[in-house]
Amino acid sequence: MLRQVQSQKLLQKLSPQQIQLMKLLQLPTIALEQRIKEEMEMNPALEEGSESDDEPRDEFENEEYEEPKSEENQRDDFALTDYMDDDEGASYKLKANNVSPDEERKEIPFSVGLSFQDMLESQLGMKALDDREYQIADYLIGNLDDDGYLRRDLGSIVDDIAFSQNIVTTEEELQELLKVIQDFDPAGVGARDLQECLLIQLRRKELQTQIVELATEVVEKQMDEFSKKHYDKIQKKLEIDDETLREVINEILKLNPRPGNSMADGQKSYQQVIPDFTIAIDEGELMLGLNSRNAPDLKVSREYNKMFEEYSKTKDKANKEASMFIKQKLDGARWFIDAIQQRNQTLLFTMNAIMEYQKDYFLTGDETLLRPMILKDIAEKVGLDISTISRVANSKYVQTPFGTFLLKTFFSESLSTDSGEEVSTREVKKILSDCINAENKKKPLTDDKLAKILKEKGYNIARRTIAKYREQLEIPVARLRKEL
Repeated sequence: MLRQVQSQKLLQKLSPQQIQLMKLLQLPTIALEQRIKEEMEMNPALEEGSESDDEPRDEFENEEYEEPKSEENQRDDFALTDYMDDDEGASYKLKANNVSPDEERKEIPFSVGLSFQDMLESQLGMKALDDREYQIADYLIGNLDDDGYLRRDLGSIVDDIAFSQNIVTTEEELQELLKVIQDFDPAGVGARDLQECLLIQLRRKELQTQIVELATEVVEKQMDEFSKKHYDKIQKKLEIDDETLREVINEILKLNPRPGNSMADGQKSYQQVIPDFTIAIDEGELMLGLNSRNAPDLKVSREYNKMFEEYSKTKDKANKEASMFIKQKLDGARWFIDAIQQRNQTLLFTMNAIMEYQKDYFLTGDETLLRPMILKDIAEKVGLDISTISRVANSKYVQTPFGTFLLKTFFSESLSTDSGEEVSTREVKKILSDCINAENKKKPLTDDKLAKILKEKGYNIARRTIAKYREQLEIPVARLRKEL
């Protein structure tokens, strides 16, 4: 039976402004720039520039010191002149050619040259193939990955060609055309696995010496032993001495396991790391700065303010609706500007607490001086929620005199030494890394031996913990670190 009842509830809800601030906090510098551009496109009441730009200035003064406009603003200006008479204004008055040679140029870079696929297709055009064979071979090239490998099964490619190209073929025909591609440069392209890639390169060597022949035999028949660095088994099977084994292994190591990369490196785009914070040392004192790209000059449109004042004076229904629309845009612009300012204050406040907490490290760059630090430590120090600190630390970079680092790498758990002192796990990892770098590569240290070394230094850590830290440092096991 349905009944109407009254009840009281306590609910905690975030306002739209708080949600917006939380989203902005977790954005790194590059993403923030894109977010600001999107907001300006959606809200015409939000403009780039400071409030002081709206102050009236002398005509000649404005021409001399006007900030150069972005491409988008210039397009808007030219679009405006289409609806203006010559007496009202001209394009030469809307643009000033006063760009300094030292000023940052916001140009979009573009890559030139042939891509990896294009270079293979150009080699394919030099082969004596009919149209049907060319189409099939071109389809095979399109299925190569960035490393130059054909990872897909030939049977599935047969079905794909039948559906997409309307060409009936067989695995045997694909195999023959794949051999044609495997003759292309760079050597090893078109292989289906690492073993085939290395064999192609070895067999294409012009000078087939005894070392090359032995290397070919190792890759063809003892690839498993080679990948696991069981060199004693290889030496025993080939019946060769230490010096010959060393030459054979070096011959294999000189080969390129990713032939596609040798031609594609110039075409790949690399993400540029832009630091959100900068820390400098001035006369023994740490100086913290926020990247200026995190704090762009934004203002509320003066034209929209005037429009709102005019529409709000009349009582006409259409004007009232327009007034409400403009008010929403003006409020949205103010909220966004406030959110950006709060974001900058929160970033600086949090980063300053981290800098003070790890002051010894930022002054010296010595990782062994890093203190154990978790999100809760900074949250208590600045009086903010742990989730807020997490958003600040996530995807943010800090530039220091000793390099640029991801902010969250400074957070680490603590370990107790034999003397009862708490140290950062980052310190332990640094000592572990130094021990491995200094080891005898002919007899690399096992995890058990590393645990004993650290125990002698006062760090009582189990072998499985050593293995975990080693994996986090992306260091292979002792057997794979062994060298001849």
